[in-house]
Amino acid sequence: MVRFPIPLIRFTSLAVLVFSFSAVSSAQKHTRAVPPSFEPQPFPTIATRQKPTYSVEFRSPEQISQQDRLLIANVEPSLAEHAAFAGLRYQNAGWAYSQIVCPAFPHHLFLLYMRNNGAGDVSVFSASIPRDGEGRVRVIPISKRSYSLFSPAPINALTVTAFNHIRAEEGEQANADWLGNALCYAALAGEHSQILPPEAEPAVHKPIPALTATMTVELTSHGEEVIRFDDAAAHPHPMRWAMTFTRTGKLIKAAHGRADLITARPVPEKSAVLRTRQVAGTGQH
Repeated sequence: MVRFPIPLIRFTSLAVLVFSFSAVSSAQKHTRAVPPSFEPQPFPTIATRQKPTYSVEFRSPEQISQQDRLLIANVEPSLAEHAAFAGLRYQNAGWAYSQIVCPAFPHHLFLLYMRNNGAGDVSVFSASIPRDGEGRVRVIPISKRSYSLFSPAPINALTVTAFNHIRAEEGEQANADWLGNALCYAALAGEHSQILPPEAEPAVHKPIPALTATMTVELTSHGEEVIRFDDAAAHPHPMRWAMTFTRTGKLIKAAHGRADLITARPVPEKSAVLRTRQVAGTGQH
C-alpha cells in the first residue's frame, strides 16, 4: 500500500484557514448591528428658542393692536357662523374675549371667548384666525354652559385636528419651538398654563416656583416625539400634559391629568432632547 504524506506547509495553511473561518463566524454571532443614525423630528434638537418664555400671554381687548382689531372685525361673521355650528350661541350678548399670544405661531391670531352667566353657566371657545389670509378661521369648542360639548377639550379629537391644521398653515415656522407648541395647544384648549422659572418667588394666589418641561424621543419604528410639561398654575392642583407628534409633525395624541409633586428643573433655551428611550411595539397609527 502506497501512502501519500501531506506536506507540513499545506497542513499548516489548512489549519489557519479553518481557525480564521471559525473566528469570523464567532465574531458575526456576537457583533451587534449598529442602528442607523436617528435625527429627531419634527422639532430640531439644536435650534435656539426665539423667545424663551415659559407661559402664554393673554391680552385684554384694550391691549390688542389696531391691526389685529381690524382683522377680528373682518372675520366676525365667519366666527359667528362657526360658533353656531358648534352649538355655541355667539350671537347672544354677554361674550367677552382676550387674545392668546403664541410666539411659536406668528402667522395666526388666537382668541379666547367666554360668556359667564354665573356658576354652572359658563361657555368658552377659542378661535384661530390666519393673519395673511392663507388658511381658515377655526373655532375650538371648550365648554357650553359649563359642560364639555364632546370630551374634555385638552384631549378632544376636534382640538387635535384643529391644531394640526393650524400647524400646517403655519409651515416650518411651527417646528421652531417645542415648548411653545405645547403651551399654545393648552391655551387653545382653554387652559392658562404657566411654567415658572426656579428663581420665581412664591406669593399668595401665585403658583409655586416650578419648571418641568421635557421633550422625549420615543424610539419606535416611527420615532415619535413626546412633549411633557407640568402646568404649575392649574387649579385646584397642578396638571401634567403629554403631547405625541409623528416625525411628519402631526399631533396624534394629547394626554392631560393630575401632576405629582412638582420640583424645580431648568428648561434650556435650546430645543434639546432631554430624554430618549426605547419603546417596544411597531404598530401603525
